[in-house]
Amino acid sequence: MKRLLIVAHTPSPNTLRLRDAVENGARHEDIEAVEVVVKPPLEAGPDDILACDAIILGTTENLGYMSGALKDFFDRSYYPCIEKTQGLPFAYYIRAGHDGTGTHRAIESITTGLRWKLVQDPLICRGEYRDEFEEQCRELGMYVAASLDAGLI
Repeated sequence: MKRLLIVAHTPSPNTLRLRDAVENGARHEDIEAVEVVVKPPLEAGPDDILACDAIILGTTENLGYMSGALKDFFDRSYYPCIEKTQGLPFAYYIRAGHDGTGTHRAIESITTGLRWKLVQDPLICRGEYRDEFEEQCRELGMYVAASLDAGLI
């Protein structure tokens, strides 16, 4: 079994719905050989990253930056993982009330330093909340898990 780790900050009912959609997509009935592990950023750490085969990150846009919880996750994990997780397949989504560019830039900077491999374009759910965000998140989870299951990543 391969392991997909989902680390997402969910401070509101809507962000929880997005995280649940990612998880539901990753647990699609046709995906057989992928274990899905879901943790909030303050409970996840380097051991979780070292034990996974791919990771999906989720965050809110807070003052033009990622959530403090996700930043804390990166702060605690960066040095223990930098030499051991190069090439780790990852994807991420941002719930952005504005444009999400600062958050995108911050995640890109950190994951470039870690030398992780982006396997899907970032999903930025911009503006007022729309139900279509959930379908996009479900597809993101399904794509990453199915790619992991098929050995493509």
